[in-house]
Amino acid sequence: MRNAHAVADVRAAEQALMAGLPPGALMQRAAAGLAAVCAGLLPRVYGSRVVVLAGSGDNGGDGLYAGARLARRGARVVAVAAGSRVHEAGAAALRTAGGQVTGPGAAGLEATMHAADLVLDGLLGIGGRGGLREPQATLAALAEKARGSGTTVVAVDLPSGVDADTGEVTGAAVRADVTVTFGTWKMGLLIDPGAAHTGLAHLVDIGLTPHLPAPAAAAYAAADVAALLPRPGRESDKYRRGVLGIVAGSDRFTGAAALAVGGALRGGAGMVRVVTAPVAAAVVRQHWPEAVITVTGESGDDVETAGRVQAWLAGPGMGTDEPARSRLVAVLATDLPVLVDADGLTLVAREPELVAGRRAATLLTPHAGELARLLRADPATVTARRAEHARAAAAAYGCCVLLKGSTTVIAGGEGPLLVNPTGTGWLATAGTGDVLAGLAGALLAQGLDVGEAAAAAAYLHGISARYAAGGAGGHPGGEAPIGAGDVIGSLPDAIRAVHEA
Repeated sequence: MRNAHAVADVRAAEQALMAGLPPGALMQRAAAGLAAVCAGLLPRVYGSRVVVLAGSGDNGGDGLYAGARLARRGARVVAVAAGSRVHEAGAAALRTAGGQVTGPGAAGLEATMHAADLVLDGLLGIGGRGGLREPQATLAALAEKARGSGTTVVAVDLPSGVDADTGEVTGAAVRADVTVTFGTWKMGLLIDPGAAHTGLAHLVDIGLTPHLPAPAAAAYAAADVAALLPRPGRESDKYRRGVLGIVAGSDRFTGAAALAVGGALRGGAGMVRVVTAPVAAAVVRQHWPEAVITVTGESGDDVETAGRVQAWLAGPGMGTDEPARSRLVAVLATDLPVLVDADGLTLVAREPELVAGRRAATLLTPHAGELARLLRADPATVTARRAEHARAAAAAYGCCVLLKGSTTVIAGGEGPLLVNPTGTGWLATAGTGDVLAGLAGALLAQGLDVGEAAAAAAYLHGISARYAAGGAGGHPGGEAPIGAGDVIGSLPDAIRAVHEA
């Protein structure tokens, strides 16, 4: 699991650690780890060309000292002092090792960066806020040009211009191929849009762990998900494996119910009971004959007569008319875990009291537009500050919130924000949200805690999409477009993969 901490907690831990160390020892630890990663990225260190973009803070110092280590091994290192001042001891170490220190206005700088094998971004530290200003913004643009021509860009601790606590990018920012972070993960490395600027991330242990509090955010790894997934025993039957009730689909949206049922069955549910409209019921029967179907009618007691379940999913394609509202109300009136998705979220946005104050576990699974309606906020703002708005919705509705998107985040309860690391652009296609809802609902029915079910489902959903697209399985033809049904078909492969990791 990748545990991430807030900047204030990182600062406090650094101060506590430095109190027992000789001056400069912590920076030397960071620089040694940074230099080691950089050396591994170069074809060979001797004769390689390295540019260090050094701001006035500690990240600039880390970069300068790392540059000095590379220079002592024969690299040709040029540092660009980009701040109001430069870390004098680091600059002196670089000069002593044979490197050069110049300014952002030096002649031929663009050509130097274009010819470099590696550029180190030490422009700003984790305390930076807002987009890069000049001359840092111009240097970031030059680094991006060099990157486009094959130069490897390595960020020191965090890509400059990314907010370490939120992942927000409000202006110019460095886009790195690799980020070397120190002591602990930062939330901005895990959450988009910052995560998209991070590239491949390496964590260098500098001894902070004993001084850190509980994490602010965490990202599951395969082993964490495998430990959560139920496995049937010799005494299992379909009821003990979890029965999920699904209210989904309509005569207009006929596929949503089938996709949710497929996600639930491939996610391990022992049985699925689905309440749906006549035409959608026919589609479910065709694809999933094992599902137990209740066809909606005019009696209004569809949910009550569907049969015994351990959890409910309500919303995908069910409509937002009065009968749909009545079914959602009936589901929420139970004392069972309930997942609300899609049309169900539209109804909840109209009447927050349907969910707010509910005592049983409740999981809302919106995308940014749906969360914006739930909070009466701007969708672009939600997308830019995903963690903040997921937490706000969880607090406002008193439940767990899974915010879907390029980075899926899960907020709710007393634990850390959970961040899914397996998302892929191939999931940006119709119906994949229905599959995710069915999968998460199945895990709820199997007894997982609501946050665990949400995080495990998001992880498996992403891995399944990668397998379906051909990436995770190393398909010789490379990745290819997929549909929601392909994600369902690859779920068994995804589950096997996390157990074998």
